[in-house]
Order: sequence, then structure tokens, then C-alpha cells
Amino acid sequence: MKRLIPIIAFLFILKASSQTLYFPPTSGTTWDTLSPSTLGWCQPRIDSLYTYLEAKESKAFIILKDGKIVLEKYFGTFTQDSAWYWASCGKSLTATLVGIAQQEGLMDINAPASDYLGTGWTSATINQEDSIKIWNLLTMTSGLDDTPPLPCDNTDTATACLQYLVDAGTRWAYHTGPYRRLEEAVSNASGVTYNSFTNTRMEDPTGMSGAWSGGVYFSRARDMARFGLLTLNKGIWANDTILNDTAYFYAMTHTSQSFNLSYGYLWWLNGQSSCMAPGLQTVFPNEIIANAPDDMIAALGKNDQKIYVVPSQNMVVVRMGNAAYTSELALSSFDNELWAYIDSLSCTIGIDETEQSSNTISIYPNPSNGQFEVNAEQEITFIEILNA
Repeated sequence: MKRLIPIIAFLFILKASSQTLYFPPTSGTTWDTLSPSTLGWCQPRIDSLYTYLEAKESKAFIILKDGKIVLEKYFGTFTQDSAWYWASCGKSLTATLVGIAQQEGLMDINAPASDYLGTGWTSATINQEDSIKIWNLLTMTSGLDDTPPLPCDNTDTATACLQYLVDAGTRWAYHTGPYRRLEEAVSNASGVTYNSFTNTRMEDPTGMSGAWSGGVYFSRARDMARFGLLTLNKGIWANDTILNDTAYFYAMTHTSQSFNLSYGYLWWLNGQSSCMAPGLQTVFPNEIIANAPDDMIAALGKNDQKIYVVPSQNMVVVRMGNAAYTSELALSSFDNELWAYIDSLSCTIGIDETEQSSNTISIYPNPSNGQFEVNAEQEITFIEILNA
């Protein structure tokens, strides 16, 4: 029986991908592409991914590598120009816009939300309400009841529906109602509509084109990808710094409180030792998406709207569509399944010790102290070493 070298598997890519991010023009439809074959991705596995996505009610899917489009697929009647809702992916866009408002001196996230919303925006007492800071709205720690009595629901912003439950900062709960008041806070602080603020601070400099309606952002899939690319580059678009508050960006994309380690400022964080889920007060002893890279941050929305940002791979993944399953929650089993398909796109080459001399690529000896030699008929510009 043939025996593969133990422990180490090698993936060879004969054309290196640039580590310098590409940014598409802010107007027009031009967007550089990167052939999947340069990443060692197999067409049958890409086809399998597309079949899965179509079966799971997807409308649009994009993968960027180094800013360039590697995969872009639309399903049914949905096209590159079709618009769709971001659902709670828009929360992550709002987090960035709040950071921009703060860097311009329009807001202070450590100030009471009442400074921007006026008193009486909740049904809590004045003291209880004043203790709720903009920071609490960004971190889902407002202390307001995320299961208010009927006819209210989790998304309602009406004063009567925003009821005190516990002191601000003492509990994490996924509560859309208080979050949505951030739109009004930014608008009041800036003196312009939220759509206007989004347009001048985010859309114009990045080429995004979308609009807020009823607290939800709508755009094309490529606009989602542009926002993901901006986030991948830590708030900088090409040579234009959109969010230059590095401390805010760091806080936004890292654990924000001690209750749900997998939550930043309206961004989900993978690779943490525990997590909480929308609608539950249970702390689960695992990361949010086991098959995804540990350093991934994610904007997740109802009915499986997705923006995954993976710094270690210079990658952005976007998915729009209907719910893959019956659950409408922002976080679902679909995330883990989808990443299993993405993880399987690469074609790895195991080196057979009994036939090394006949291979185009040869590796020897079995690594000792981390050292080995590689010979190849073609130039090798990139090697990825995976622990089997």
C-alpha cells in the first residue's frame, strides 16, 4: 500500500497571490478577478459548492481573495444588479458608521444615549435610562427587555417596547430594538439623515450603492463585498482612510464584554472559547462556526445574509438569499455547512514516499526539526503547510 508522508500535507500554488489588496474603481462594473486554479481550487468542488448554495435558496455568492473576485455566482433571476436586504448584517455597517461619527467629534460612544436621543426614549426611569450608553447599544448590553410583552417584539423601537429589565452592562442579549435607535442617534448628532450620512461617509469613497429603509440596508451583492473589503483593510479603502480611529476599529472587532466573548461592536467573532446565540441566555463552550478560520469576523443577518471577513487569508465571502433552513436567526447551522464546502475547494497533493523520484514535485526528507527540501520542474512561489 502506498504511504503518504505523515503529519504534513502540502498544497502547491504555482502562481502566488499578491498580499497587496486590490480595490475596484468606485464607479462602473470593473473588478479584477483571480482564477480559482491559482489558488488550487478544483472546478468539480466549485460546482458542488454552487449546487449546495442553489439548493439552500441562495441568490448571490461572492468570494474575494486579495480584493479580487475569485468566485461570483447568481442564482435564478437574481443578477449582479439585483438589490437585496442585509437584515442584521446592517448592524455591522452601523458599527462602522458610529465609529466614523465619533472620529469626527459628533458622538462619544461612552456618553449616555439620551444625549443624542433625548430623555424618554425608553420606558425606564430617568436614572435607568441615563445609564445606557451608546457603547451599550453597540455591544447588546442595554439591559432592556429583549422579550417585551405583546404587541411588542424584539425589533420594536417604540418607547413603550423598550422596557427596563436589568442595569445596563450587566447582561448580553441580542436586542434589535435598542440597536435601531443608533440610526436616529447618528442622524441627530450629524444633522443629516442616516442615508445621507451613509452616502457621504461610506458609499461615495468606496463605490457602494445602497439605501436604508425601515432600519434595514438594501444593496447589491458587490456592495456587500466592498464593505467586507473595507473591513478587511481595517477601515482603509485604497489610499483613503474611512475609519481612522484604530482604537475603535480594534474594539469593534474584538470581544467587547465578558458575557458573550464572540461579540464585538455589532460584529460576530469566531475563534473564541465560548459564545451566546440570539434569543438565548445560554453560554455555549465553543466558537460560533467550527469550520471557519479562527480569526474570522462576521456580519450575520436574518435568513442567512452573510459577510465573512478572514484577515489570515485576505478573504471576504458574501452570501445573499432566503433562509437556508426554516430558522430565521442570524446564526444558523448553514454557516458551518457553508464553510465545510469552502474549506474543501482546495486540491491538496500528498507526496508518496515510494514514488517521489517520478513526481514533478518532490519533497524530502520527512521534515526533521521543521526542515525539508523542495524540488520542482516549475517554479514554486507559494507553499501552504497544513497539519493533517
